[in-house]
Amino acid sequence: MALDSRAAELIAGLQAQGLKAFEQMTVDEARAVVATFTGLQAPPEPVARVEDASHDSGGTQIPLRVYVPEGPAPHPVVLYFHGGGFVAGDLDVVDEPARAVANGTGAIVVAATYRRAPEHRFPAAADDASAALQWVAGNVGNYGGDPGNVVVMGDSAGGNLAAVTALRARDEGGPGLRGQVLIYPVIDPHAEFPSRQEFAEGYLIGAGDLDWFWGNYLSSPEDATHPYAVPSRAASLEGLPPALVLTTENEVARDEAEAYAGSLRQAGVDTDTIRFDGLLHGAFWMSGAVPRSSEMRSAVVEFVKRVTATAPVR
Repeated sequence: MALDSRAAELIAGLQAQGLKAFEQMTVDEARAVVATFTGLQAPPEPVARVEDASHDSGGTQIPLRVYVPEGPAPHPVVLYFHGGGFVAGDLDVVDEPARAVANGTGAIVVAATYRRAPEHRFPAAADDASAALQWVAGNVGNYGGDPGNVVVMGDSAGGNLAAVTALRARDEGGPGLRGQVLIYPVIDPHAEFPSRQEFAEGYLIGAGDLDWFWGNYLSSPEDATHPYAVPSRAASLEGLPPALVLTTENEVARDEAEAYAGSLRQAGVDTDTIRFDGLLHGAFWMSGAVPRSSEMRSAVVEFVKRVTATAPVR
């Protein structure tokens, strides 16, 4: 399918502005560019309550932002890890999508950030993400959330962290999860699939950009064999919570994400995979510039409602 007309307009506009590839940027430049994605978003929706909080991860205080929707408690909970290649991104850039997910699902959304590379390489982000889930289990009840009815979610690098957090929760004895939402997750720095070549350049995130992000994140080549960095390296994917894996047609990481979804399915994990033809990496954050991002959000809402509705009655 042809590239969505609004996505094509966006790419053409960025190219006309002389936007460099991420692999050609400094870390500070990359962070500044990712921060501008708020300008591609629709006006943020009001929610009943927004509160800033923090959690401890190995002695470091890591920020959180809690979005409480209208409606009676207890609410299900979505723990949302932002993308940004492990290098960039923050709570502000996902404020708008977090609000939309909270209102659409009726769930409390806890947006979680993490220590960023290269100042803090693997396993810092993975440790922070796992610690955020522990915080949710122990504290979300104070906001009207149900700690026994939690879904982890993330986009891009955040999708990797959501997958890793689900793995660690299984391996380390909880907290239990009702589902995992992986939005165009980056899975494996050594993935060799057709989409790596087909969309290597010209689609916002290129193959060289992925290599640059991974190079900043991993501490050593051996890290690429660790399942908490590369979840597809897990010895088994059995026993993981139901998964929704969203991909976009025009992106380098498409095939590795879909391959991970296939591996989940083969391991007996209830897994839905949806590819959005015409769209590109980053679309979930582009509600103003690329209106079809609403299709991705609707898929998330439907999945979260389904898996949280099956939570045991206590």
